[in-house]
Amino acid sequence: MRVYGRVGRLVALSAAAGLLAAAAGCSGATSTEDGDRKTFVFGASDDPKTLDPAYVSDGESFRVIFQVYETLVALKPGTTDVIPSLATDWSVSDDGLTYTFNLAKDVTFHDGEPFNAKAVCYNFDRWYNFKGPQQNGDISYYWQTIFGGFATQDTDTAPKTSRYAACEATEDSVATLRLTQPSSALLSGLVLPAFAIASPKAIADGGTDLTVSGDSIAYSGGFGTKVVAGTGPFKFVSWERGERLILEANPNYREGKPALDEIIFRPIADATARMQALQAGEIDAYEGVAAADIEAVRSVGQVVERPAFNVGYVGMNQSVPLLKNQKIRQAIAHALNRQGLLSAAYPEGAEVANQFLPPSQWGYNPGIAGYEYNPDRAKQLIAESGEKDLKLEFWYPANVSRPYMPNPQAVYESFAADLEKVGFTIVPKTVPWTPDYLQGIQGDGKGQLFLLGWSGDYADPDNFVGTFFRETTPQFNLTDPGIQGLLNQALAETDQATRQKQYEEANQLIFDYIPGVPFVHNRPLLALGKNVVGYQPSPVSLEYFKIVNIEG
Repeated sequence: MRVYGRVGRLVALSAAAGLLAAAAGCSGATSTEDGDRKTFVFGASDDPKTLDPAYVSDGESFRVIFQVYETLVALKPGTTDVIPSLATDWSVSDDGLTYTFNLAKDVTFHDGEPFNAKAVCYNFDRWYNFKGPQQNGDISYYWQTIFGGFATQDTDTAPKTSRYAACEATEDSVATLRLTQPSSALLSGLVLPAFAIASPKAIADGGTDLTVSGDSIAYSGGFGTKVVAGTGPFKFVSWERGERLILEANPNYREGKPALDEIIFRPIADATARMQALQAGEIDAYEGVAAADIEAVRSVGQVVERPAFNVGYVGMNQSVPLLKNQKIRQAIAHALNRQGLLSAAYPEGAEVANQFLPPSQWGYNPGIAGYEYNPDRAKQLIAESGEKDLKLEFWYPANVSRPYMPNPQAVYESFAADLEKVGFTIVPKTVPWTPDYLQGIQGDGKGQLFLLGWSGDYADPDNFVGTFFRETTPQFNLTDPGIQGLLNQALAETDQATRQKQYEEANQLIFDYIPGVPFVHNRPLLALGKNVVGYQPSPVSLEYFKIVNIEG
């Protein structure tokens, strides 16, 4: 991951159906043996990979980690606004290189160990000193995204430099974080569960060993699988892979004991099987409601929208000779009937995208109107381009559903028809999402035209346009000093008003260049049981179960 998106792999429906019959400890979604405890059962699409926060970047792992651990800063529920968490307040030096965090006092980890500045710095130093396989981009993705490299560079793919300089426990309740270069995205990035503060004793006692073999990662250490200790509102109880992961309320939580007594996460890979489990009262919630299932869910519960904080796009690889011609890229942009696709294949609430940044993210440029659907203009641009061979391979993924692309085949078929209508010859190329599609597009740069997208991790425009275009990547092969220089300046700029203008300008430059055509900002749907209250959907998929309750 990180990959574009973080929802677990689809597996056979029969395996999911078998889980529906498993009743030990959770025969009903809202009660357990004594009938008084409030138990909330979430139907996940997969098991977490591990509950070691630093080692993962997928949504199923983060959903559980977010309930058990806490970060220095957090998000106001339902928003992307940064608020205090384990740090009660903080200050930033004028040069942007020193962050001083005043920490919450009288807080203990679930294992009874004290939370303090030494514990904070222990975690940061652990991440910075990752070695060997820990430097694999699929393991320490978010450290590399926010901080760059490590104390030593043990792999060719690890970043050569790091923004991290040191963490100092200047007082028992004051942690000072020092950087080698400014990063205005730092605070927004620190809300990520990957930067959750864990008990140093639990880390040491459990062990953090892992092995990487090709695309396979084995977590052999006990920390994150058997030994789990954060400061969050829920405590780890047990985990039976493929069956259930159980958390219980932390009675000593600093904000007070949550209303829920217990949370059970049950892996059910298929969305239809999750819907059937909700209908049967075996789960209380799940993510990824299919458009065809909306009315069925509403008949027994609630359908809620997650705010649109994603983008789906048709990418264009600039290493392909035909796509180096800007008039061809313009022709593609005018040929795609994006509104027609959304009306036919997306749930209500999906918006046509005109840039790679969602409208809710600051830095969005409201002056960009987008390319209108105009087949005649597309044909005219093709004629002006001088190109005669209009054959293009168009990649789309199999065996996956993404928040920005619930049905990749339907998207491909619609856009391929649009392009052939104006004179392109489209050759389909479809392979499984993991590992072939992502590796082929992002790793090997094999795609010509391709479908991809991004769900925002944190509320900073660098997480969108910076991820795509700040550096030359295999998927786009875009090298443009104007775009890349401006995006790097914006990341280092400490004045917010200046950054706003820089990202608006960058979005205009990207729009004019056309490295791809954004086509959708979708609103993913969640299903809730009729008795669930207080569930606040998060734009970045980080929902607080500490504010959830079950009534009736």
